[in-house]
Amino acid sequence: MRSLHPSTVGKLFVTGFTVGPIVDSLHNQCLLKYDMLPLSIEWPSSIIESRFLPPFVLEYTQQHPYLFCSSWTVPPLLGLAYVVLGALLPRLFETIRFGDQSFLSPRWKLLDPRDVSNINGNDKKTAISMLRNNALLAVTTTALIIKLSEFLETHQSPTLTGEPTGVLWLLSAALTQWAILDGSIAALLAATITSIGGPLSELPFVAHGVWEYLDSSADYQPLQSLPLGNSMLEWVLGKNYPDLALSSITGPCYFAVAMDAIALGRWFDATKAGDVADSQERSS
Repeated sequence: MRSLHPSTVGKLFVTGFTVGPIVDSLHNQCLLKYDMLPLSIEWPSSIIESRFLPPFVLEYTQQHPYLFCSSWTVPPLLGLAYVVLGALLPRLFETIRFGDQSFLSPRWKLLDPRDVSNINGNDKKTAISMLRNNALLAVTTTALIIKLSEFLETHQSPTLTGEPTGVLWLLSAALTQWAILDGSIAALLAATITSIGGPLSELPFVAHGVWEYLDSSADYQPLQSLPLGNSMLEWVLGKNYPDLALSSITGPCYFAVAMDAIALGRWFDATKAGDVADSQERSS
């Protein structure tokens, strides 16, 4: 497995710690409520009381009273998540091969970060800039997908929402993001696993009262079919584990988050590889 430099880990953690909660907050108010260490920022009174803003903006601030809604527990969790998704999972899938092709191979327009050290001069700067722009675009499109999940959740329509229509709309958007910005099988596998495992990883936090999904969005009970009395599940999740509810619409959101973490990891890896190559050139 390819080595992992501490600078990549640190950058991914800081990005997940700071940017992650902001992006996550784009749909929080319509999905869940934080019960432990809540962190909320209300809209400025100058916006709420303004007479010059369009009616739909004022209506939005009334329906969503907080500009930012999260919990102090979320930043470190997302910091760790970005390290796993952007650094560990991609390196794990590098070890998988299909015939003569590595599962990590991205689309033709995306450079493998490991190749940056073999490029000289302006071409190296161009390659790193390309990965940076791709990462920023991945973060932006992830934010848009998460905002779309809020729209689908709050604008009930037979043609747009409902099970499984809303999830399919989001999944289509997430797959489009993958196809345009990445296209590698490794990223697809990592994001697919994350879309399934991500929501399930929330069960301990829901079980122990860190946050809970609102009744209007809690449509997914993954342990409902399991019999009562499982001592391991009772120890981890409590005796009422079959009743723990999540929101199915978060699955595609996790898919998108995995995509932007992978893109950020590629950029950070390439930046470090470029710095190392430049240092070696100067010393030789």
